[in-house]
Parts: sequence; C-alpha cells; structure tokens
Amino acid sequence: MENYEYILETEHVQKSFGELEVLKDISLKVKKGEVICIIGPSGAGKSTFLRSLNQLEKITGGKIFVKGDLFLHRENDKTVEKLDRKKRQELLLEMGMCFQRFNLFPHKTVLENVMLAPVEVKKADKDTIKKEALDLLAKVGLAEKADEYPNRLSGGQQQRVAIARALAMKPEIMLFDEPTSALDPELVGDVLNVMKELAAEGMTMLCVTHEMGFAREVADRVLFMADGIIMEEGTPEEIFEHPKKERTINFLKSVLKQ
Repeated sequence: MENYEYILETEHVQKSFGELEVLKDISLKVKKGEVICIIGPSGAGKSTFLRSLNQLEKITGGKIFVKGDLFLHRENDKTVEKLDRKKRQELLLEMGMCFQRFNLFPHKTVLENVMLAPVEVKKADKDTIKKEALDLLAKVGLAEKADEYPNRLSGGQQQRVAIARALAMKPEIMLFDEPTSALDPELVGDVLNVMKELAAEGMTMLCVTHEMGFAREVADRVLFMADGIIMEEGTPEEIFEHPKKERTINFLKSVLKQ
C-alpha cells in the first residue's frame, strides 16, 4: 500500500536566473493518475517549472516532494535538506520527460535509442529490454521503424520515439514540455493520440502545451500560468468555459481565435 497522498508536490517553489525571477511561488499537489495541463503565455515559467521537478534546473527556494518523500528543500539558493543520492536517483528515474526537441541519438537506430537507458542505467537483461522496446514502438505506432535512424523519420515520428524512450524506463510520472510545438501541424495528431492513450491508461502526466483542444479533452486539471505564478486552476470546463481572471480570459481569447 502506498503511504503517500500525492505522487508529486511542490511548496512555494521559486526560481531566479540572476535578477530575473522566473518562478515566484508555485505550490501544487498532484495525485497519482492525474493529468494536468499547464497553459499560459511564453515566458510564464511553465517549462522552467517542469525542468525544476526533475532537477534539470535547480530551484532557488521551496520544497519538492516525490511519492511522499521530501526530495529537495532549498532557501535563498542554498540546499537546506535533500534525500541521499541513491534515493534521489531512484525517484528521478520515476519521472520521464519529453522535450520540444526530440534529442535522439542520430548514430543509433530507433530501437537502440529506446533500449539505451534501461540497458545502461538499470543494467537490465538485453533480450528482455529489446522485447519491451519493440512493444513500446508498437504502442506508439512505429514497430516497422525499429531499424531506421532518426534522420529518416518525420518530426512527429521522432517525437513518438522520444516518448517510447521515456516510457522504457517505466516511469510513474511523465513530464511533457510542449511536445508538439516543433512539429508541422499535420504531424501533431499522432503524438497527441499517443499521449491520450497514456492518459487513458492512468499515467500521471504534467504537460505544458499550446494544444487547447488536447487540454480540454484529456486534462483532469488545467493550470493557467503567467508571470511566474499559477494564476488560475480548475477543471477544463472551469478554465475554458468560465475563466475568472482577466489575464486568463485575454489569453484564451488570443489563442482560441487563431
């Protein structure tokens, strides 16, 4: 039985780059299996927040909890408390991440890209990993591309390989940082369909997205971020049909009329 109420939690997270305060005070509680879409204007701090969750950015202040454990507590850019290294590594592996850019290794085949982390990091049995990797490629609709190299694939196909690669580590949480923003419009649907399937299977997901239709259809909760804070949050219906804050209303007007 799991002994935590929230799989992921942040308290008063702040992040500054020099004088620039990008995250001002972000507190969020995420339940297992919840799908949260984060929307908002460029420069709101959305991507920085995601990157701070899996330590690609070091927070300036605040607390991050993963599966009930205090993962990191920092104040005034100094670490107050953190988990021991082994436990931190274990929890970081629970978080898969997909970026705007696919970051695939060009000199490795699609299959090798998906197999690499489980083989290198988890030292798992290669035959088992290969079977799992092929299953994942089938799941994202790319079974027949296993032996291709990334440069032979479209952007949408590369992003689906990147999702399979993240899933190969069997994470409990998936972080998506605008996974469709670098894609041609006609390729977006295939990637979103894979994400919808993951959501339907109960994967905990935090997704920074410009795809309002996706957020409306798939999210349990939508966060509107602007100026480094969560300005408004609610169900998709509350945010898209009955936004309360002027800033949210104006943002939605500008993106929904495009």
